[in-house]
Amino acid sequence: MNITMYQIDAFTQTLFHGNPAAVCPLDAWLPDDVMQAIAEENNLAETAFYVREEGRYHIRWFTTVCEVDLCGHATLATAHALFHHEGYIGENLTFTSRSGLLHVRRDGDLLVLDFPVDTIRPVELPPGLARALGGTPRAVFRGKDDLLVVYDDEATIRAIEPDFAVIGTLPCRGVIVTAPGGNVDFVSRFFGPQSGIPEDPVTGSAHTTLVPYWAERWKRTSFTAAQLSRRGGQLRCTLNGDRVEIAGHAVTYLEGTIRVPGV
Repeated sequence: MNITMYQIDAFTQTLFHGNPAAVCPLDAWLPDDVMQAIAEENNLAETAFYVREEGRYHIRWFTTVCEVDLCGHATLATAHALFHHEGYIGENLTFTSRSGLLHVRRDGDLLVLDFPVDTIRPVELPPGLARALGGTPRAVFRGKDDLLVVYDDEATIRAIEPDFAVIGTLPCRGVIVTAPGGNVDFVSRFFGPQSGIPEDPVTGSAHTTLVPYWAERWKRTSFTAAQLSRRGGQLRCTLNGDRVEIAGHAVTYLEGTIRVPGV
């Protein structure tokens, strides 16, 4: 069986930056173990698969080790593939997913994700986490999937050298660290070794957690954001009731065909 695949850098306008995701359009779902094997073979943070269903698209995301409930950058990459390579006509897309309905619209050259907001609550600092991150934070919160760890300045976020062995033992998808930014409103990084992603280059879904925190702290609803990974990425975010809009660019790196025998 031949399957079209795109590799797209999300949340960037520059090739070799942002977060690379693979996108595989399907006519019908492959067995889960085959999709997991394809994601492992791709060796990217996420591989997205989608199937057209009743005027919408059903989307699923796999890391190299597991299927996940929500992925922002691979959804952005999938929308980019549909708009630019798969002949989708229109300005708005709707995906069904494990996290409910997800929407993407075009706004000039930006793609705007519309995701459900995460609900966060303050929690105690987990044992060993301060040492694993190299310093005691000002606050820690728990969202649906992730821990959110808040520091005072961008320099601290840049300087973190995480202990992935410790972080990987925490009962969560991953750990978001954040602080006010210098040239943007806030910065972040994301560590998810328990999900097969030691450090994610740009994590769209983490901003469903970050935005409500910063909105409550600063009594605002619109923000510019940057993720301070080696590849880096830029985002524009808006809190809109129980939804978060996360906007960014994408650029295609590769278009090809993968061959999977026996399916």
